[in-house]
Amino acid sequence: MICTDRDDMAGGDVAGNDMCDDDELLFAGEAEDDDDLDGGLPSGAGSFRGAAKARPWKIMIVDDDREVHAVTKVVLSDFVFDGRPVELVNAYSAVEACKAIADHLDTAVVLLDVVMETDDAGLRCVEFIRKTMGNKQVRIILRTGQPGQAPERQVIVDYDINDYKAKSELTAQKLFTSVVAALRSYQHIMSIDLSRRGLEKIIEGSASLFEQRSMSQFVEGVLMQLHSLIQGATGSLLCTVGAEGSDDAGGEFRVLASSQPFSAAPGRPLDAILPPDAMEDIRRAFREGRNVYCADHSVVVFRSRNHSVSVVYLEGHAPLGEVDHGLLEIFCSKVAIAFDNVYLYEQVLNSQKATVYALGKLAEFKDEITGQHVRRIERLTAAIAGELKDRGQFADEIDDRFVDQIGLASILHDVGKVGLPDSILNKPARLTDEEMDVIRQHPRIGANVLREVAKMVPGRSYLSLGAEVAETHHEKFDGTGYPAGLKGNDIPIGGRITAVADVYDALMHKRPYKDAWHAAETIEHLKSESGKHFDPQVVDAFLSLIERGLAGDPDD
Repeated sequence: MICTDRDDMAGGDVAGNDMCDDDELLFAGEAEDDDDLDGGLPSGAGSFRGAAKARPWKIMIVDDDREVHAVTKVVLSDFVFDGRPVELVNAYSAVEACKAIADHLDTAVVLLDVVMETDDAGLRCVEFIRKTMGNKQVRIILRTGQPGQAPERQVIVDYDINDYKAKSELTAQKLFTSVVAALRSYQHIMSIDLSRRGLEKIIEGSASLFEQRSMSQFVEGVLMQLHSLIQGATGSLLCTVGAEGSDDAGGEFRVLASSQPFSAAPGRPLDAILPPDAMEDIRRAFREGRNVYCADHSVVVFRSRNHSVSVVYLEGHAPLGEVDHGLLEIFCSKVAIAFDNVYLYEQVLNSQKATVYALGKLAEFKDEITGQHVRRIERLTAAIAGELKDRGQFADEIDDRFVDQIGLASILHDVGKVGLPDSILNKPARLTDEEMDVIRQHPRIGANVLREVAKMVPGRSYLSLGAEVAETHHEKFDGTGYPAGLKGNDIPIGGRITAVADVYDALMHKRPYKDAWHAAETIEHLKSESGKHFDPQVVDAFLSLIERGLAGDPDD
């Protein structure tokens, strides 16, 4: 049978007895009458009253003698440690104790008898707690009325227990001292364990945050990691002062990201969402450059080198302890570094995009008639790549980053035309064979220029993908294209996608040497060239977009 201290089992009679001196033995002859039992608790450090609302320490009493339970309850009836009372969990055999410890994982101390249903039942219970349950935190105090059955030296060496008491020498004072020492030890162990788990979350969270390359995804990740770190928070807002780089605490705060129950859109003024007292805490945290912790909400500050000071407002959590404060300080320092990384990455990315658009503008200037062609190709190639990814095709080549880059990279597909004579490029009549040979040089001209520039950006970039597209968008699936006569999957997927988009757009629009085709004619041409000029899977994906109205207006 398992019960808690709210049960009256044998406790009522004992609780009413007169109490004697603190040094009286509690269990001096467990068969004796209980008139001399000492339930008095010595006054002193660790013993406080008025903490009934605090979360109690769980202490489990494991003994087959009900009188032992009753006496222990009397001794600990007014016990309070660190502002928290105790809750007793009772088990009358090792079997009941094993079940109880599994049901009460937050048990702090176990007062454990050795001899119960068997001579070593208590020791088997220790093995279950430590090895089977893997519970290394709970403090185990072994109490035995038969020390000869479990010699102290052997038990201390062989079993992971934290204290050993013979009942024949146990007084109220010694029980009090042992429990206080055990609870203090448990408190320290749990603080260390909480710090360890918190640091693990910070390390894991920091790794995911450092992987983010989008500011919007980054700020959402910050909130998610904070919710993981601070259990119980019901809502959060990440915001920054309106004027970037401003140190004026009177500036207007605007939302960067939010979680439920806040549904604030990015950019919304913060004072339109939070009450005045919360705004005052945010301004104080911003002004003083430190975190502000209140009973039901907190304001966390992080300051980066390349971005304005930002704050996170968390509400709905329980009061935070020193361990939580320390973890938040560490987290904020990591977030600030990650914030800088994302900011700098976006700056580099924007520089690449600016370079791509500049080169695209150069191609437009050279060939004004097809200037809008590159903008339409940007949209079409991105749509085709997204469709192929959604279908799970070319999974080794098409990922989120490829889908993000291919549209911009495709702008550069004809950049090599800047090296061609205007007389050939803008000739209104059909080109001669010699002039076609000149035209067929533009893929390699563009690829060489882009590869030279791409060397300044290690890894895959808009420029390196653009070089690949520029060189291969005139290759044909059957190997009859130019400049290298590549065939099938030897043609990079970016070139195969751009080839379909390029031909489709060229046919749908008027050029100096041809009129625009009708949509039905163009679609029929794509179908007839599938497997010859074009990759069949790319054609199928593009036609699906057209049928579903997702390819956009050809004249847009």
